[in-house]
Amino acid sequence: MPASVKRKKLTREEKSKQTYEALMASAAEVVGARGYAATSVAKVTEMAGVSQGTFYNYFDDRQTLFDSLLPYVGTNMIHEIAAEVPRAAQGWKREVERFRAYCHFLGRNPGFYRILYEAEIFAPKAHADHMKRMSEGLRRSFLRSIECGDMKKVDGEELDAIVFALLGARAYVAMNYGKGTEIPESAIAGYARLVRGLF
Repeated sequence: MPASVKRKKLTREEKSKQTYEALMASAAEVVGARGYAATSVAKVTEMAGVSQGTFYNYFDDRQTLFDSLLPYVGTNMIHEIAAEVPRAAQGWKREVERFRAYCHFLGRNPGFYRILYEAEIFAPKAHADHMKRMSEGLRRSFLRSIECGDMKKVDGEELDAIVFALLGARAYVAMNYGKGTEIPESAIAGYARLVRGLF
C-alpha cells in the first residue's frame, strides 16, 4: 500500500461490530467442529484473537453465546440463500434454486447441522425459534406462489404439512450427500422431481 494511502480509522461502533462478528464466527467454527458441550469461552476467544475479558463485553456467559449462535448463523444462511437465488426464478424452479443455494451454504459451513441439532438440547429456545422462522418463511413463499397462480391452491394444515415435508427432505438430502463435498446435481434433480408435483 502506498504511503500516501491511509487506511480509514474504524469508529468505536465499527470496531465493536468487527469484534462481535469475530466472536460469532469463531463460536460457529468451534461448535460446528466440537459441539456445544466441548466449547469453552477460552477456545472461542483464542480463535477470535480477543481476550476473555472482551468476551464478557458482549455476552453474560457461555450460555448467552449459545443462545445467540443459531439465530446468527440462521440469519446469515437466509441472507446468503436470498442473494444467490435468481430473481427471475418462479414457481417450482424458485424452490429448487433455494435448495441449490442451501446446499452451497452447507458446503461453505460444514458445521451447520451440528450447530442446529445440538441446539435443541443446549439452546432450545433458539432452536425452536429457528425452526419456526424457517417453516413460516417457506409457508409465506408458497402463499405468494399460490396468489400468483404459480402453485396449486392448498390451504391450512395441508400446506403446513407440505412445508414440514419439504424442510425434512432438504435436510435429509443435504445430510446424506453433503459430507464435506459438493452435493451432486443428480440429488438436486431428485429434489426438483419431488417439488414439481406441487406446482
